[in-house]
Amino acid sequence: MYVITDKLLIGTIDDARNPPPNIGTLLLVAEEFTVDPPSWVEYNRIPIKEFSEANPVTLIKAIDWLETRVPEGKTLVCCRAGMGRSVSVGMAYLCCAEGMAYDDVLNLVMTCRPGAMPLPNLREAIEQVRLLRRAA
Repeated sequence: MYVITDKLLIGTIDDARNPPPNIGTLLLVAEEFTVDPPSWVEYNRIPIKEFSEANPVTLIKAIDWLETRVPEGKTLVCCRAGMGRSVSVGMAYLCCAEGMAYDDVLNLVMTCRPGAMPLPNLREAIEQVRLLRRAA
């Protein structure tokens, strides 16, 4: 498990299956897995296919869900390896909900999660999400 901010963590499927007691919210973005989280964890699953390009519609769903939960406590975003999909959703949240610049978020994530591999076209998808959110 990798701490990105004091309230946003990135993890693997094993972390999703066994979240520590300080995690209050879990978002699973792995299409190929489901989990049965402990009763204290608020849980959602927004499936993203492994190695797919970033999809603005899916990112909006994830950001909207995270936006009301991350400020309330520790939130864990997980996929199979905690390197691609979960990293990308976390980055999209930080860019779109927290207003951080993409390059700053990329530097933060690469520092906190060595080996992170954001989804193809993530920067462009985040820009589309920002435009759609402004228009709403």
